[in-house]
Amino acid sequence: MYSNNSQSVRDALCFFMDEEKGHEFGFVQFPQAMENLTKNDIYSNSFHVMKMVELPGFDGNGGSSYVGSGCFHRRETLRGKRYNKEHKADWKNWINKLEVRESASVLEETCNVLASCTYEENTQWGKEMGLKYGCRLDDIITGLAIQCRGWRSIYFNPKRSGFLGVAPTTLLESLIQQKGWCEGGFQIFASSYCPLVNGHKNIPLKLQLSYCPYMLWAANCLPTLYYVTVPSIFLLRDISLFPEISNPWALPFISVIFIHRAYSLGEFVLCGGTLLGWWNDQRMWLFKRMTSYFFAFFNVILKLLGFSQLTFTITTKVADDDVSQRYEQEVMEFSTSSPMFTILATLAMLNAFCFAGGMKRVIVDVQTLVSQPFILQILLCGLLVLINIPVYQGLFLRKDNGRMPTSVTYLSIMCALLVCTIALY
Repeated sequence: MYSNNSQSVRDALCFFMDEEKGHEFGFVQFPQAMENLTKNDIYSNSFHVMKMVELPGFDGNGGSSYVGSGCFHRRETLRGKRYNKEHKADWKNWINKLEVRESASVLEETCNVLASCTYEENTQWGKEMGLKYGCRLDDIITGLAIQCRGWRSIYFNPKRSGFLGVAPTTLLESLIQQKGWCEGGFQIFASSYCPLVNGHKNIPLKLQLSYCPYMLWAANCLPTLYYVTVPSIFLLRDISLFPEISNPWALPFISVIFIHRAYSLGEFVLCGGTLLGWWNDQRMWLFKRMTSYFFAFFNVILKLLGFSQLTFTITTKVADDDVSQRYEQEVMEFSTSSPMFTILATLAMLNAFCFAGGMKRVIVDVQTLVSQPFILQILLCGLLVLINIPVYQGLFLRKDNGRMPTSVTYLSIMCALLVCTIALY
């Protein structure tokens, strides 16, 4: 991240120095914005809805969360002090009293000690002072701790972005980044720092609940994997899970699906996105929940059971010319063998096989299509096939270096055929 607006410091100070409410604010959070996004944001790194809708709503529920960068903190909050409504900073006298009391050599020696690796040993740093240690999302847990000590926070999104950063330019790096965020969030939820526990009577209930959707990102893998696999497999086995399309009970399913997607599309476009950008966002919504959230969920569970430790992986922001060119052309990058890609390819092939079986039923019995008890399952399976088109292209059609590795292609086909064979017998 780097500064993109020379007025950011002044903007933050305007909140801290407000005569009526300034003494209540612990930190001022600017949104994260990326400079290297493509027009349709193929990896959904723009966070349009989060910046324009979710975080302002978060702010309205009691204070924005701290998201790790683009944030100005009051010194007292990082020193672990609790908010005291009686305390108000006397900015004028404080500024007048500023003077250099120490020589450059003394300051240099002090800074060397401060920058050493042993400075924080046997102190409250990482516990009650500074950033919280021991969690993948040290920013979120630090901001929550500050709010639980009585401080308020402010979310400020100026017309000119205060700070800009660089987003991942490959699918794998984007998924790895999401995995780390999900692990940290679920780790917080499953610890004593859970907003519903640590925040009880310390912050408003609506603010506690605002944190929970982000803390439970990882758990979203369970219902998503169910809808991606079970309806398709049951379609192959001739087992209906939804009402017939002519049945009045099918109306709630249809209305919820279309109303929710229409609302999502309208919200995304109004926040500055494009139609194709929304479709890419839906694809990444699915990909993240099938891979990043899945691995994050079970990694945290294994850690809680004492079988493993969470590791921190830094995402690479520098790519070679070929990768950069494909990113600019909005072509998905599959060039690396990864368990995440194996899962994506296997589920894509599974849905393709099941959709073929469902369409065979429609072709054979086209006259009773409207009364088919499987029509909603066929539509769901067809939607999954449509959203996985880049995966099929990477598996079979592309010849560039960004295609799916041959080992992943063979393994995914065999796994999908194995699941279909077991389902049929």
